[in-house]
Amino acid sequence: MNADRPTTPTEIFRSALASLRSGDVTGWVDLCAEDVVFEFPYAPAGRPQRLEGKKAVASYLSVLPGSIEVTKEPQVTVHQTVDPNKAIIEMQIEGRVTATGAPYDQSYVVVLTVADGLITLYRDYWNPLVVIDMEPSA
Repeated sequence: MNADRPTTPTEIFRSALASLRSGDVTGWVDLCAEDVVFEFPYAPAGRPQRLEGKKAVASYLSVLPGSIEVTKEPQVTVHQTVDPNKAIIEMQIEGRVTATGAPYDQSYVVVLTVADGLITLYRDYWNPLVVIDMEPSA
């Protein structure tokens, strides 16, 4: 393992978030294990509830850069669990939807599990109503 590579859930999450904010989807995906699982328990109909593997995660994340202009530094609180490989993360993101100009205000709670310095499980609890409201009307 590279000595410069983040290893704790906190370090890995902060590195992944920085990658995504800079539009570097590959940087985020490089922090994932080959068999990574992303879960979205509250995903609305038509949206994935589970992604398996780096390729699926890369495809899913590829549409995010440029879709939301973040107007305020994300508020992130990491709660390290008694399991050193698991953390609970609270995050608040404010901005505007690039396509519509609509405000974007989303709260997330993420259960992040890592092994050998890589994300193995990313379970994301977020409000689907915010996403539904941000889509352009037909």
